[in-house]
Amino acid sequence: MLENTKLFLSMKRSASEVERLKRSSEFLFNEQNFDRYQKEIHSGLNLLKESMTESDQPFNGILPSELTEKFKQLDLDKALNGSEQALAELKELYLDNAIYFHNPNYVAHLNCPIVYPSLLAELILSAINTSVDTWDQSAGGTLIEQKVIDWTRERIGFDDEGDGVFTSGGTQSNLMAITLARDFYCDQHLNGHSVQLSGLPSCADKFRIFTSKLSHFSVQKSAALLGLGHEAVVPVDHDEDYRMDVNALEQEVQACIAAGLIPIAVIATTGTTDFGSIDPVAQISKVCTQHNMWLHADAAYGCGLLISNEHRDKLKDIHYANSVTVDYHKSFFQPVSCGAFFAKNHHHLGYLTYHAEYLNPLSAQQEGTPNLVNKSLQTTRRFDALKVWLTLRVMGADRLGEIFDEVMYRAQEGYELLNSDGNIDVLHQPELSTLVFRFHPAHSELHPIKVTDELLDDCNHFIRKRIFRDGRAVIAGTKVNGHYYLKFTLLNPQTGIENLEAIIELIKHYGHEFISGCVTEIEHHDKAEKKSFLKKVH
Repeated sequence: MLENTKLFLSMKRSASEVERLKRSSEFLFNEQNFDRYQKEIHSGLNLLKESMTESDQPFNGILPSELTEKFKQLDLDKALNGSEQALAELKELYLDNAIYFHNPNYVAHLNCPIVYPSLLAELILSAINTSVDTWDQSAGGTLIEQKVIDWTRERIGFDDEGDGVFTSGGTQSNLMAITLARDFYCDQHLNGHSVQLSGLPSCADKFRIFTSKLSHFSVQKSAALLGLGHEAVVPVDHDEDYRMDVNALEQEVQACIAAGLIPIAVIATTGTTDFGSIDPVAQISKVCTQHNMWLHADAAYGCGLLISNEHRDKLKDIHYANSVTVDYHKSFFQPVSCGAFFAKNHHHLGYLTYHAEYLNPLSAQQEGTPNLVNKSLQTTRRFDALKVWLTLRVMGADRLGEIFDEVMYRAQEGYELLNSDGNIDVLHQPELSTLVFRFHPAHSELHPIKVTDELLDDCNHFIRKRIFRDGRAVIAGTKVNGHYYLKFTLLNPQTGIENLEAIIELIKHYGHEFISGCVTEIEHHDKAEKKSFLKKVH
């Protein structure tokens, strides 16, 4: 009967319907199209090789206005004539103008070169397109993610009561932390009040979260998204090593209590974005215990210490936290995005759970079906854990840790290099792999001009912009106490001391160019203009 039905249906299909079916399947990834897919992958790899071979610097220096012009006439409604044309266009618009993090002269942000086992994983997970929100969409993928979570949890120092889940990165993980802190406080201290069921309590405008002035902006952003507002975040002073000052924390907490406010959480940072400084988690935890506050440790950057062979002790106290942020796509050399959030007590992840009958019914949980959506903010979610899994299975944790140890060593070398240069002021000795400093020509006496903080701010801002336009290197900038500084973020073990020497020469070149321009401008002004200009400079 079934065979007769199939025959009948095939006879009824017109030639146009057969052609339409063929066309609709032409670009789908399946066993019939595998050879074509394989050919396209090889074309893409050849293009990558060509682009990476051609480029000997991290950036070509193109301006947004220059690149925007190339996009104005594009019509995405009309396909090009095959992949060859599409890849050629991609090279012109993207690859020729990309920022290449693998280049040893890229020392700007927390962007890392990536290990190739993770790229192999990207190829596989994208092709299969697993979504790890529920068991019936993931199966073995669910267990691989859980195994990577358990491995990392043990490295943090959480016992079997702990748990975690992969996230898009530090911002999402910090949002989860503050969500749990808020809901835990309401549950434990407001007669079982459920934010999930009833919304924010009437006293929510008094909730306060404490974090270092150097912590990530996602703390303020999360507070706003959760209905608490930026003013709920209390900035805490840091010590001379740019770590949270525990005495200042205690004073801020006491001041809030005296003002009738409600301390609910502290966000410690184990690896600040600018300085790589590690807040004293053990001491902070004592303050949190005393005042019944949640303690979260943002280790988005410092998580590389979990696999370090030489510096693991720098993160030995992280287990005191109630929750932890980890970014594998920073310090584990994984492609974006690849982060995770961990809770010391897995029951607290229940504040994120909602059961939908079509997806993750309560009955499935009662049966023991592992649906990871129960502990995630996301529903559909990529199988990013495969990248870490395959990296560990191919390389091993020790080999991965060697890379992080190497960039930490290079930062120490960079510090000594910068500190010995008479034209550079360095703010700190690195704890991880960042360096904050500024060009300061007053030490060299090469220019007959009084150098003020205002002039130095303009000068260092100029240096960063000119180097970015130059393209031979990419460096970062930041502000410290209102003044502009330059920054190296070292995450590439192939960045050698010779690369740092060359970048420092570029910095000094453009710095002296700026100061020389100021001198020339002074010399060419008439008396009235010169008087006004000198007043501004001095």
